[in-house]
Amino acid sequence: MDNPKIHIITSILAFVFSMNLAYAADIPTLFLLGLLIFGIQWLLYIPAILFKTEYFYDITGTLTFVICSIIVLYQSFELKGFRWEDCIAAACVLIWTLRLGYFLFVRVKRHGDGRFDLIKVSVTKFFMSWTLQGMWVIFCAFGVWTAILSETGISFGSLEVIGLCVFITGLVIETVADLQKAAFKKQSQKDNRSNYISSGLWAYSRHPNYFGEVLVWLGLALVAFPALSGWQYLTLVSPVFTYLLLRYVSGVPILEERADEKWGHIEDYQKYKKETPIFFPKFR
Repeated sequence: MDNPKIHIITSILAFVFSMNLAYAADIPTLFLLGLLIFGIQWLLYIPAILFKTEYFYDITGTLTFVICSIIVLYQSFELKGFRWEDCIAAACVLIWTLRLGYFLFVRVKRHGDGRFDLIKVSVTKFFMSWTLQGMWVIFCAFGVWTAILSETGISFGSLEVIGLCVFITGLVIETVADLQKAAFKKQSQKDNRSNYISSGLWAYSRHPNYFGEVLVWLGLALVAFPALSGWQYLTLVSPVFTYLLLRYVSGVPILEERADEKWGHIEDYQKYKKETPIFFPKFR
């Protein structure tokens, strides 16, 4: 896949999504955010490829979400004054971002990130990873940011309240699943053994943390929906994009392949795979 094409396509989408929204120097604010998002990724890619390290990959994504959320909220204040509804929506993005960013940063410091073992030695493949992270930020958060910057802003009616409840549910599931797996790994290392987790939320899904993340963005899409109109509805692609990315690209396939290499010969693991859904939980 050609990297410049990815940048051009995503920038065009950012421009379309920002039509009839806030303008800064006659250039749509969200278009400028799109450029800023990729600029941050590509700037920090330079030391990452020089030192062949993935240690600050996830923290860069976190930093990007935080910077852009603050810019969007500030621009909203300039346009419409203080609105607590917009603040709550922005706070949801920031809470999710800071929680996940801290967890991933601690994990990568302790264990590294096996996803990048082969990629970080390739200039083009590693560059693609940083570019995809920029796309991830855009496709995930532009729905909420567009709603905050819209003329009406976000208002909390029944649909928005439902969305907020879905967001909280997803955040709790993702957080609990991550904590359970981290505790399991710590205990496994203490016992000097390598094993797969099949307890807690992991008894109902082989990747409950990813399911929780999809719920997070589904909830925020519901919060943003009433404030959007026309082509702006395209920004609500976040839950679908997140699911496709985690299920088929950067999450599940890599982890499943790694798990099969480690435990594929174990009968109990084969039984666990057969009885436990790969993504959406099944309560039995």
